Amino acid sequence: MSSLHPIFAPGFQQRPWWWEAAEPPEREGALPDRAEVAIVGGGYAGLSAALTLQRLGHRTVVLDAERIGWGASSRNGGMVSGGLKVATTGLEKAHGAEGARRIALAAAASLPFLEETIAREGIDCDYVRCGRFVGAWSRAHYDAMAQKVDWLAEITGLPAAMLPRERQREALGSDHYHGGMIAAATGSLHPGKYARGLAAAAARAGAHLVDHVRVLGIAHEGSGARLLTSKGELRADAVLVATNGYSFDPRGTASPWLARRLVPLASYIIATEEIPEEQIERFFPGRRMISDSKRVLNYFRPSPDGKRILWGGRASFRAVDAVTAAPTLHAQMCAVFPEAAKLKITHAWNGNVAFTFDYLPHIGVQDGIHYAAGCQGSGVAMASWLGHNVALKMAGAANERFPLDGLPFPTMPGYRGHPWFLPLVGTYYRLRDRLDRMAA
Repeated sequence: MSSLHPIFAPGFQQRPWWWEAAEPPEREGALPDRAEVAIVGGGYAGLSAALTLQRLGHRTVVLDAERIGWGASSRNGGMVSGGLKVATTGLEKAHGAEGARRIALAAAASLPFLEETIAREGIDCDYVRCGRFVGAWSRAHYDAMAQKVDWLAEITGLPAAMLPRERQREALGSDHYHGGMIAAATGSLHPGKYARGLAAAAARAGAHLVDHVRVLGIAHEGSGARLLTSKGELRADAVLVATNGYSFDPRGTASPWLARRLVPLASYIIATEEIPEEQIERFFPGRRMISDSKRVLNYFRPSPDGKRILWGGRASFRAVDAVTAAPTLHAQMCAVFPEAAKLKITHAWNGNVAFTFDYLPHIGVQDGIHYAAGCQGSGVAMASWLGHNVALKMAGAANERFPLDGLPFPTMPGYRGHPWFLPLVGTYYRLRDRLDRMAA
């Protein structure tokens, strides 16, 4: 496979680099006939919900069409955002000043929740609260960040500050951006290890985890539900659908209603061969997580062991494999770090994230079926937090209404969950990015 392009290292693998240390294991669990709570989707949200429900005395079964943790939960960049994306979205227009504040504070609470979960459950996943630098793609983008930086610091309760272009190398070993923002409310972890640790915690609490069970449909039956699956039927008193970026499937969709409200988008990542520590220090002073302000964004970081660059982005808005997308990511990396041009790629992979039409995460219940979804590509902390909160709702244990619960959940007329329009959107976004850069 490495002969396809000179950037591929000998032994190149089309699979997540994270799986070298923490590939999702195969489980032998059989599908039971009945469950108190059936959770469809074995990613962060589903596992977090199972853990909370079990702690509250509710017996859960977690079903995944592949392996538990196989999807975005073990494929993402391991960048932990304390609700930064939600807090910087234009919330006031739709929700008013007070509503916007409540939503932003609820999103920001995802970071301490994740940290508490990791500590309480003893999950060894290389977690560090390291901060993030967001590079401004243009001067106008820098000015827009500067208008939000104080609000972000207030909402997260942690420092956030602007770094002008002349000081940019304090946070990033590159002159590619027009300065940017440093936000402390961000961490990093090994997503594969976190997924495995969260699954182990749920199992210790008593959750029944079942691999390779595709839910083809859900029907109401009395006061509960009947799940039609690829391995037979399962009856449950309550159901949570937490399939996020994998909600739509032509082979069978657990919740067509939810799939119509989510836009799945592939995110691609490459891992470079190992490089000297001094080069990592030069590229990533402070070992922060890095992203940029483009519409077609890049996100990148040092690996947890400090030996590789992990580079991700929206390399394609069409359905292409990771090998096809890898040269685009490599070129983007070299635009930021020209001296990385000789680095070869050892791993390339992709996974689906889910966007919503209002750019907000959601939990709620529709026709008796609970849901948690829509993290906009920032789901490590947020999906875990959503799962916990929907579990509290299902158990009747929430002390107050969660601000992301039951919000209007828009869709687009005629949309069924297959995002045919993404190539058009991608072309438009790339054009806007190009114009913004030219104006800078």
